[in-house]
Amino acid sequence: MSASEEEDLSEIEREGLELIRESGGIHQSDFWKELDVDSRKGSRIIDKLADLDLVDREDTVYEGHNTYYITPVRDPKDLDFSLLMAGDMLSPFVGDEEIDPQSDAFSHWVMNLAYQ
Repeated sequence: MSASEEEDLSEIEREGLELIRESGGIHQSDFWKELDVDSRKGSRIIDKLADLDLVDREDTVYEGHNTYYITPVRDPKDLDFSLLMAGDMLSPFVGDEEIDPQSDAFSHWVMNLAYQ
């Protein structure tokens, strides 16, 4: 989504998007309450944000009721992988299911991290 499309959102839609981004995820019923709108208006806001690929909806059960859990869509260019890096080396544990902190790969990675 371009910045101009985001600028075309209404004030309440921008508030809703900011709420979802700040929370990292929120149940739809809490979303309506936080924004102080009725469920119908809250659903329309989320529908629009989802149609613009700004949020994702996942079916869930919350407090005994079927609802959605709404999360922000992250732009890959906004992700920060620096904590996984030591110089130009990626952590040896990325994608590894068994972690051996005594391994040479890990020792080498930690040494690169220390010398940065």
